[in-house]
Amino acid sequence: MTKPLYMWAGGKSRMLKKYADLLGEVSFDKYIEPFFGGGAMFIWAYEKNPKAEFIINDINSGIMNIYSAIKNDYDQFVEVMDVLSKEYLPLPKGETDKKLEKDYDKDWDQLYRLHPCRRYFYFNLRQKHAYSYEQWGSTKEAAVLYFLMKTGFNGLWQENKNTNGRFGTPAGLLNQKDKVYDKEVVQWWHNALQNCTILNDDFGAVKSHIDTNTFLFMDPPYRDSFTQYETDFNDAEQKRVISLLKECKSQGGTGWMSNREAGDGFFEDHAAEFEMHKFPVTYTAGRRKKVDDGFEAKKATEILLVTK
Repeated sequence: MTKPLYMWAGGKSRMLKKYADLLGEVSFDKYIEPFFGGGAMFIWAYEKNPKAEFIINDINSGIMNIYSAIKNDYDQFVEVMDVLSKEYLPLPKGETDKKLEKDYDKDWDQLYRLHPCRRYFYFNLRQKHAYSYEQWGSTKEAAVLYFLMKTGFNGLWQENKNTNGRFGTPAGLLNQKDKVYDKEVVQWWHNALQNCTILNDDFGAVKSHIDTNTFLFMDPPYRDSFTQYETDFNDAEQKRVISLLKECKSQGGTGWMSNREAGDGFFEDHAAEFEMHKFPVTYTAGRRKKVDDGFEAKKATEILLVTK
């Protein structure tokens, strides 16, 4: 199997082993995923049945544009990535210099020209993505965002006022050695997405596609989660997701919904008709508490609701 295109906080790559026994019982001719993110479960589904019909959706227009560009304009996408990588990789990492950045009022373009390094390359490119994207075509916009996600901080998605309400995640470790991305992984996704309908809508838009042969997998933002991906996903929205799971059950399809146990009995109260499986997990993405010997990982319990 291949891997997701980018790190995505809350992604399901590590959970696939925990799901293994349950996945062995799943069969489908149609796969629907309304909260797509990094697409780890899609990889499993495609390997399971590459001839199935696939429908993927996410309300995040930026990441769905990446998938659309890779599906429909692979050659130009990788060309942009290669041009950016060729300029970026020979550069020194660069250090944070708050005084210098303040003196230049964080004029990243000027800072990069005066002090070429990966740090200033990243922030200058992020600024262009925030304010100059309308001069680009959709494929270049997608490739630039992909580059930023591959070099940004730890799989997080942030949108900031100083980045025009667009991608504003800080720079990551910037320690890539010989490549920023894996072209073979992008090629795999290009091939896999050919039989895939790509939507950019509210998750409820997939309802009309559900039928008896469907496997519906839903991984919505977790309750009380740091990683909300700039969405206001309250309990009313969680109940809408549960309703979609109920719709899948009524249509005779197979439905799964993952979330995090909050300890208040919310899912036991509102989704009692489904099987509930619990898995201990350790979260390492995001900003973690600093302890003497490094960072403290966060332990929690993930739940999986499964239609009976």
